Amino acid sequence: DLHSYQPSVDDIMLIANCDVFVYVGGESDAWVTDALKQAVNKNMKVISLMDVLGENAKQEETVEGMQEHEEGGREHEEEPEYDEHVWLSLNNAQQFTRKICETVSVLDTKNAETYRKNTEAYCQQLAALHTDYQKAVQASAQKTLLFGDRFPFRYLTDDCGIRYYAAFSGCSAETEASFDTIVFLARKVDELGLKVILTTESADGSVANTIKDSTKDKNQRILALDSMQSVTSEHIAKGVSYLQIMKSNLDIVQQALA
Repeated sequence: DLHSYQPSVDDIMLIANCDVFVYVGGESDAWVTDALKQAVNKNMKVISLMDVLGENAKQEETVEGMQEHEEGGREHEEEPEYDEHVWLSLNNAQQFTRKICETVSVLDTKNAETYRKNTEAYCQQLAALHTDYQKAVQASAQKTLLFGDRFPFRYLTDDCGIRYYAAFSGCSAETEASFDTIVFLARKVDELGLKVILTTESADGSVANTIKDSTKDKNQRILALDSMQSVTSEHIAKGVSYLQIMKSNLDIVQQALA
């Protein structure tokens, strides 16, 4: 998981000798600075996805009803905290893919044209799926999602013009929502006539169920959107892919906005 990962000695050795190192670049990747100091390959190309986004990186926000994010003793309150979940935008994914292609093509000029062709073909698929999201939102009378969980999907919802409410911010370590948060979200479910309360893939659903039990009808479905924060090598060995997960997420979004 992005928020708790710490590299092993073997990981550090792999990084030290690699040709291209790609990382997200947010606060959770603070360990990268020390890891790169141990680089053996002095010609290593390093790509920070947050740097690729530049000014398009979004700050974490606290929307109405959201439980305040515990800062864990951060000393510099004035420094903005950026939303690290940059891969959950299909537009961002195109930028990242092209940047990685450009970098690898410089290192392996022999195969550069193949990389470029594959990149353009893949980006066309990403763009087509982004269009499918936009069409689905436009066709829906409902334009709001509500999460009884953390909310790592701001890049996705901003891309598609979806409003949202959530119990916690994207990088919050909180697992228990306050009474006020539960009451606010339950009232929003009633007010908006929402038929679905969302969670992330790793949630136990306890907060979402408490919200459901606090609504008037108590008949909402609880569905999970996959934030891809805990994809394992086992998932990948079974053929799980970014496009596959984002297509599945589209189906969940359509059900939630129905």
